Amino acid sequence: MARQLRMDFEPGVHHVWARGNGRQVIYLADTDRHLYLGLLGRCIDRMDWSCLAYCLMDNHLHLLIETRKTNLSAGMQRLHGSYASDFNRRHRRSGHFFQGRFGNEPMADEEQLVSTLGYIAANPVAAGLCDTPDEWRWSSHGALVRGAAPRWLDQPAVYRYLAAGGGDPHDRYLELIKTRANLKRV
Repeated sequence: MARQLRMDFEPGVHHVWARGNGRQVIYLADTDRHLYLGLLGRCIDRMDWSCLAYCLMDNHLHLLIETRKTNLSAGMQRLHGSYASDFNRRHRRSGHFFQGRFGNEPMADEEQLVSTLGYIAANPVAAGLCDTPDEWRWSSHGALVRGAAPRWLDQPAVYRYLAAGGGDPHDRYLELIKTRANLKRV
């Protein structure tokens, strides 16, 4: 019997995550991560999304996506279906790739959004993959710090959200990430 269709989500900012089936690794090489980011960029353009943050771990991923239409499910199906098909073909694998459907939490307010930005950036530190978020090559934070952010990463939108809290948004962002990463290491 086919699964029931998922209700789509209202436009807004969403923390999205997905894990490999059985917690399997979803990126075997840097090539896989580059492929995923390329597909993500095309999906952002096609679906008219704004990407506020991303972090590719070994067996899961986190995205912070702002949608303008009710198209989060369609976009994630396109993105993950394309990635899984390509990955399985290139690595001569078959079967389910992601563990069920993607997870999603709509951001209730700017405080939750800012906290989620910090959570996503600090995820590799919490997992013991690096000592600071700046070191993790496969996150929006690392890309921003190195000045190598992809064109589809909406840094101005991140700073607009942070500006609501007062002060310089860039400084506020760096302090948020530093604080969150230090909490994760304790």
